Amino acid sequence: MKSCPKVFIVILNYNGKNVIKKCLTSVFKIDYPNFEVVIVDNNSTDGSFEIAKSTFSKASFIKNEENLGFSAGNNRGIRFAIERMADYVLVLNPDTEVEKDFLKKLIDEGEKNSQTGILSPVIFKGETKEVWFSGGTISWLRMKSIHEKDIKKKESYETEFLTGCAMLIKAEVFKKNGLFDENFFLYWEDADFSRRAWKTGFKNVVVSTSWIYHSEESEKNNKNKVYWLVFSGLLFFRKNTPSFLRLWISVFVFLRKIKNKSDILRRKGNQEVSRMVQSAYVDFDKAKDGF
Repeated sequence: MKSCPKVFIVILNYNGKNVIKKCLTSVFKIDYPNFEVVIVDNNSTDGSFEIAKSTFSKASFIKNEENLGFSAGNNRGIRFAIERMADYVLVLNPDTEVEKDFLKKLIDEGEKNSQTGILSPVIFKGETKEVWFSGGTISWLRMKSIHEKDIKKKESYETEFLTGCAMLIKAEVFKKNGLFDENFFLYWEDADFSRRAWKTGFKNVVVSTSWIYHSEESEKNNKNKVYWLVFSGLLFFRKNTPSFLRLWISVFVFLRKIKNKSDILRRKGNQEVSRMVQSAYVDFDKAKDGF
């Protein structure tokens, strides 16, 4: 245990002009004394990277030549941190604002137990202050991830997965399990990483007194969101489903494909969404040989 472990805060930016200044302003007000900020940019075109670089010179900057997605983009920052002897890496979305003591509370909890591998604050919606995430569970039978909305009356508690919006990860977790799986371009990589950590004996923990706020700006007007939710969800369940449920998952996916085709043929519901779902099924079957 260290009295003040070294933390690298990795913020992955992609066209975050509307949010990046607010995020970094709040981050640099954190009262924890031993942290550095690394901004990784996924080839933004809105000037947000230049704004961050000119305004927050204390940060380190990594510019990707293309949009690498969430996993590969963050992995560049994580490697940078580990090479510089980070004790913890905080993966943080650019559309967040943080309480100044949130990091100290996460570190204090992480240092109590060597088995605690990944920690999360409670995450509130930026505008309404409603709970956005207070823990995560996987519904294996329905192929869904569920964000819990109720804060448990405990200082900290275990949960099945944590969200990539804000994950404080011990360096030992990376050394034992590797980094984010880069087969996940967007979505579900956090659940996959949490599950991999759990399989090797680490706990995923929410700290109820640590708070941040998430505006979800990065997801607005994202036409590809449905596609990646479906594609990455298929990848997650293909990779992580327990053996005794694999037959059910295969049947469930087959039934979903039939419903999707029926919705398109009957012009039922939002046709743009239905065709995005269909594209995800087709591309997944080509790339991953289905289930």
